[in-house]
Amino acid sequence: MEKKKIVVGLSGGVDSSVTAKLLVDQGHEVIGVFMKNWDEGGPDCTATQDASDALMVAQKIGIPFEAVNYAKEYWDDVFEYFLKENKAGRTPNPDILCNKYVKFGPFLKYAESIGADFIATGHYARVRTNKNGLRELCLPKDANKDQTYFLHQLNQYQLSKTLFPLADLTKPEIRAIAKEHGFVTADKKDSTGICFVGAKNYGKFLNQYLAKNPGKIRDLETKKEIGTHIGLSFYTIGQSKTLGIGGLRDFPEGKWYVIEKDFANNDLLVSQNENFLLGDSLQTVNMHWILGKPTTKNFTALVKTRYRDKGSMADITVLDDGNVQIKFEQPVRAITPGQSAVLYQDDICLGGGEIN
Repeated sequence: MEKKKIVVGLSGGVDSSVTAKLLVDQGHEVIGVFMKNWDEGGPDCTATQDASDALMVAQKIGIPFEAVNYAKEYWDDVFEYFLKENKAGRTPNPDILCNKYVKFGPFLKYAESIGADFIATGHYARVRTNKNGLRELCLPKDANKDQTYFLHQLNQYQLSKTLFPLADLTKPEIRAIAKEHGFVTADKKDSTGICFVGAKNYGKFLNQYLAKNPGKIRDLETKKEIGTHIGLSFYTIGQSKTLGIGGLRDFPEGKWYVIEKDFANNDLLVSQNENFLLGDSLQTVNMHWILGKPTTKNFTALVKTRYRDKGSMADITVLDDGNVQIKFEQPVRAITPGQSAVLYQDDICLGGGEIN
């Protein structure tokens, strides 16, 4: 590729650090930009440290550095939806919306406003142009770090303007490059969890924004009351921790799992039998097709229902509105409303939608 002007999203992590370095070494004009998407501080907020690390990396590489604030956009387009879905008892994935509406939305527009040809991020993914001139979102070399699940809502224009320089590298190789160049981020731990929750307890975080609506916890089979919950919004399907159940006379000691939420009666239904978590079908809403809606109504695909899911083969039926009915060949654990079902064929991510 001839020399281009590229804006790199420097997050203060090792992946984006190496992304910037690789592009500089390829001869491109690179600008590092740190995005602040959350204004509230606190002991679990790492934004200040992350911004400092990003600046140090930019100085080490010798590239301009800027910081932009998208807290308002994040609140309006990501966080309010996150709260609305939780209030409805679903479990959304805000990182997917953050990519769609912030990192590849206002950030891309900002890059273009300063004359950039592309943006680049430290995501583990690959963009490939097919014979029809369409951009395909494909799996990276390091399958263990694959992040296409989080990127499945990107459109053709966003993909055409994005570079993923880490596509052919593994995590150990990336850390080795960072150490070789003395980056402060070389040994920095990967960020985990939802971007604005960080290391916090998920329920504790929600407690700051959602009102409690206490109700009964019941055994799924007997409907016997075995405890109380603080509100259905604070629990997710498959959850086994912080349920406060134990020492019950009529039940053996062991884990309890959230199986279902009974909104009509405000009951949380649980069981010690994990088999009740298995399901063999789902339907999506808000389906997004990266390459356009398929012309074939029925086909098979690998479906992932959460990040780091290895995926399960399924029969796909495309509905008239573009959403899909999915029938798995083998039962899948903890299909959770609000999470995303993402479809793959070979190494290509076809797109995905929210589980209804």
